[in-house]
Amino acid sequence: MKKNAVNWFELYVADFARAKRFYEAILKLTMQEASCSGSKMAIFPYDSNEGIGGALTEMAGCNPGGGGTLIYLNVEGDLDGVLDRTAKCGGTIIKPRTAIGEHGFIGIIKDSEGNVVGLHSMK
Repeated sequence: MKKNAVNWFELYVADFARAKRFYEAILKLTMQEASCSGSKMAIFPYDSNEGIGGALTEMAGCNPGGGGTLIYLNVEGDLDGVLDRTAKCGGTIIKPRTAIGEHGFIGIIKDSEGNVVGLHSMK
């Protein structure tokens, strides 16, 4: 049994279709749609044996927005591309590409739903 501090995350969204388009466009990936207990989900691609999974989630009573937990998405080797696409897709860059020493580089964005999300790359 793996003992990761985090094994799943959800980014709450108000406009499911808009949020899904936003993340698929900036990350250049396809998200699988699912539903669970009355909520709509778009799942980020992941290998359940190797990493942490997560989804965009539209659920009653759960609202998007910044100010709480900050998760970092792995954008290995494409940090600049993701930051560039963020503005073009309706998001905002809060922190541009920033070196964090031996741990690589980060950027922080506000997505189409108002969530604040970190981006991480070693390159």
